[in-house]
Formats: sequence, structure tokens, C-alpha cells
Amino acid sequence: MIYQETLDWMFAQLPMYQQKGKIAFNNKLDGILEFSEYLGNPHKNFKSIHVAGTNGKGSSSHMLASILQEAGYNVGLYTSPHLKDFRERIRINGKPVTKGFVTKFISDNRDFFDNRHLSFFEMTVGMAFRYFSEQQVDIAVVEVGLGGRLDSTNIITPEVSLITNIGFDHMDMLGDTLPKIAFEKAGIIKANVPVVVSEYHDETAPVFRQVAKERNAKLIFANQDMPETYHTSLKGKYQSKNIKGVLAVIAALPNFTVQEENIVNGLKRVIENTGLMGRWQQLGKSPKIICDTAHNKEGLQLVLDQLLEETYDTLHIVLGFVKEKDLKSILPMFPVNAVYYFCQPNISRGLPANLLKEMAEDYNLNGTVFDTVSKAYTAAKQAATKSDFIFVGGSTFVVAEVL
Repeated sequence: MIYQETLDWMFAQLPMYQQKGKIAFNNKLDGILEFSEYLGNPHKNFKSIHVAGTNGKGSSSHMLASILQEAGYNVGLYTSPHLKDFRERIRINGKPVTKGFVTKFISDNRDFFDNRHLSFFEMTVGMAFRYFSEQQVDIAVVEVGLGGRLDSTNIITPEVSLITNIGFDHMDMLGDTLPKIAFEKAGIIKANVPVVVSEYHDETAPVFRQVAKERNAKLIFANQDMPETYHTSLKGKYQSKNIKGVLAVIAALPNFTVQEENIVNGLKRVIENTGLMGRWQQLGKSPKIICDTAHNKEGLQLVLDQLLEETYDTLHIVLGFVKEKDLKSILPMFPVNAVYYFCQPNISRGLPANLLKEMAEDYNLNGTVFDTVSKAYTAAKQAATKSDFIFVGGSTFVVAEVL
């Protein structure tokens, strides 16, 4: 199969959370353990850093990879979801996995897939671990897909674990309180492996302390222990929270030599080194256009706080969500004095734009419905003057369609 045919088969045959939501969530590790054993347990052939959290885990993963690349190491990076191309999920030193490897991996393991019912995520985790093993990476930064305890990536024993923060997201699968969600994230804590928590919160700290104690894991709360003395090329004031966690991980990482200049340059060159997209990313200057993949209450609050600090005549917001979001807690955060362009991301989980408009009007958020993200984005650009501001967000998938 050629590359596109391979992707079409993967997306069609196997459940994928970003397309199907809860029904694709596999709450056990049996599938990935069996698949990994079938592949020869490639995850045991390289060192790793494991990253979980509600917000910031993608940015933090990319920062870590960039710093380690600057230090001269061969660095694997596994993240999800992708924005434009599946291969964004699996990178080494910023370069995506080759189309040939993706196609051959699926072809070589087709009999196994036909006889098992692996999730899309289990398959891609196995693919990433095999690629990192074959390419002999010095270390891989592995981002959790969903939760932590039962996530397919949680078969690794990392050098350090990082939990960025805890917020309300995916509550239908992870729990309806912060301690319950924290318990799922704390599932990545391994025996005798140090764990960094980027942000201390009274409500979740006892959970992390208990699990770390049970597993004899050194626990570091980065925002208490690490001074803020570094800057990153990633825009967004919220990145300062992520930097502290990243610095603490580097400080706790055994048997890797990272100099001060590697940290400074790594943080400055995240986008160049790793290809990260969609974090307070500027798409235009006159008018200023910003997109951001924040999609839950805590993440959007940080983005909206920064958005309201911008100077403009009129604010235009291109907005779309997936169906399962708790919009009753999210929509009240958005500014009333803005023009809205409601749209539906082009996935089965996309919330119909007319329903979003109806819900938004309950909070005095007014605007127009568009058939597609592209039409909404085009309309916003046509309506905006040079001194206006356009924000695109609400969902990773809305952002993906404008990049």
C-alpha cells in the first residue's frame, strides 16, 4: 500500500480517539503489551521521559526534546494528536518518521492487526517504539495520549516522569473530580523513578504524594523548587508554567549531560528543532491572527487572559468545538464584545455550528454560522481591518484546518 492508502486503512479499520471519542478509549494495557511482545519489546531498547497532564504536555515534550537535541543527543519524540500529517506524531531530532516506515510497518504487521482488535493508539505507540528502537535513539520523550495509568504509552519505565498540571478534561473517562483525574495521571509514576509535577495545587498534591510514597519515587513540585530564569520562543504567557517543569526534569535526568547553553538554545529553538505548531501561533500581522489549540477550561482561560491583553479595534473569533466539551463552563469565559464565526471541525465528533451558536447566544456571544472552518476563517479575514485581531480556536481540529 502507498502511504495515503495505508493511512486510509488505519483510520478506517481501527478506533481512533480524536475521531470517535470515548468509544475508542481502551481502558486496559493488554493490547499494547501483547503487541509490544510481538514486536520484541522495542520500548526496552531506549531510555525515555514520560509526560502526562491536562494542559501543557505537548509544549513541555517539545521543549524537552529541543533541549536534549541541543545537547547533541539523538532524540525521539512521540506526541498526539497530529495537526496536518500523521507523521508529526513520531519524530527523531524534529524529522517526522518516513512514509516508507509507516507503510512497511503496517504491511509487515497486517496479519497481527487482522487477528486482533487494537486501537489506533495502540498501533501507533507500537510503531513509534519500534522506530525509536531501530533508529537507536539516545532518549525518547513520550507524551501520554489520554490519562496516564491506562494509556498505551504506560508500558515504559522512564528516567523521569513529568505531570504538567491537572484540570477538568475527558471527565467521562478520567473522573469528575480533580483528585480522581490526578490519580489517573499519577499512574505514570514508576517505582524509584523521580517524578516532576509542574504545578502545585492543594487539591491534587496529596494524590501525588501518596502514589510517589508507595512507589518510592522522588517527588518534585517544579513551581515551588525551580526559579523562572529562562524564556522560550513559544509564544503564550502560559509557557512560563511549562518551563519550570521542563527545567526540573532536566535537573533530575540521570546520566545525561546538559549544559546551560543547551537549555537556553533549546528553549529558544523549540519550533525550529521539533516542528511544534498551534501554540499561540501567529498566522498574520495586519490584522494580527493568532491560533491556539487550547480546548478545555483551564487551557482556554490562560489563552483568553492573554487575548484580552492584546490591543485591537475589533476582536473576531473563529470558534468550533467537539461534541463532548462542557461548554456551560467554557463559553462564559469568552468575551461578549467580539464578533463570532461559528464552525464545525471536519470530524465525526465535531459539534454542529448551529448548535454552538444557540448555546453561545445564551451567554450573549453573537455571530454567524458557517458550513466549514475554512469559510469561517475566510469571512473573518474579509471582515477584519488591519487594526483588528482574529483568534482561531476552541479545538485542535479547528486549528488544524487553518494551518
